[in-house]
Amino acid sequence: MNLSDGFSRKVEYLRLSVTDRCDFRCVYCMGDNPRFLPKHQVLSLEEMAHVCQAFTEMGVTKIRLTGGEPLMRRDVTQLVARLHQLPGLRELSMTTNGSHLTKLAPALKAAGLSRLNISLDTLNPVRFQALTRIGKLERVVAGIDAAIDAGFERIKVNAVILKQRNEDEILALVEFCRGRGLDIAFIEEMPLGQMVERESPRYMSSDDVQRVIEQHYPLTLSNRRTGGPCRYFQMPDSDIHIGFISPHSHNFCHECNRVRVTADGRLLLCLGNENSVDLKQVVREYPDDIGLLQQTITESLQRKPRSHHFDQPDSPQILRFMNATGG
Repeated sequence: MNLSDGFSRKVEYLRLSVTDRCDFRCVYCMGDNPRFLPKHQVLSLEEMAHVCQAFTEMGVTKIRLTGGEPLMRRDVTQLVARLHQLPGLRELSMTTNGSHLTKLAPALKAAGLSRLNISLDTLNPVRFQALTRIGKLERVVAGIDAAIDAGFERIKVNAVILKQRNEDEILALVEFCRGRGLDIAFIEEMPLGQMVERESPRYMSSDDVQRVIEQHYPLTLSNRRTGGPCRYFQMPDSDIHIGFISPHSHNFCHECNRVRVTADGRLLLCLGNENSVDLKQVVREYPDDIGLLQQTITESLQRKPRSHHFDQPDSPQILRFMNATGG
């Protein structure tokens, strides 16, 4: 079965938020005083596995677990093991801040997780604490090394570059990844949630970041694709890939192949729109009827919009924060 939206775009990629909670408070992800979902509103492990089964039976081949911080969910390794068994699933990956990987990387690898994306915006410990409000850089670096030791391949670092915050570290982050054999993706800031920090211009485009890199390393466009919106480049003297995710400057809506499910079971049809469908109600009222769940998903996808509306990077239209959206 092929799952497609009203514009004939094939949907093959699900991003599932397993929690809205996080042990960091990154300035581009949540406000100063975040409010988290009460436990009873969050999907259980069994409910999440049920939703994922519904999607994979309809042709989804890639699932990425996100948060908040997914490793704050105590049963996430069990969820990984269950999802790894789903027929038709070709890739099961996770986006994490890396702070818990020193403990969990081997177990995640053994459970069947295939790939890791690890967020890292600065290599300066003081700046790291300012950007994350409470995070410790050394824990994340140790977590990256633990993931390498556990045998994860093609680990990717995700970095959000902000003007007057960390734009002077672009090359340092590239060098960090070159030294460890890690891919890196530079991501334009998503204008989600209203926060004081956005009152001053801080948006930096992918083209600006690329120009900084190309002053030191010539970049050649790669044909590598990982099922998401990232455009990858390579350097002549390294095997790593440098990627750019550019929702503002290089709109990729025309090839969108993904949907998101939040920790409380809302099917988000577009990152840049507020329309969503409550899958939790279907799952809890009809827990044994996967056909009804699939019908709800199929019908909902006809409401998936053609494009987002990130026209003004410093004037967010979406009130939900990134931690409530799911990576």
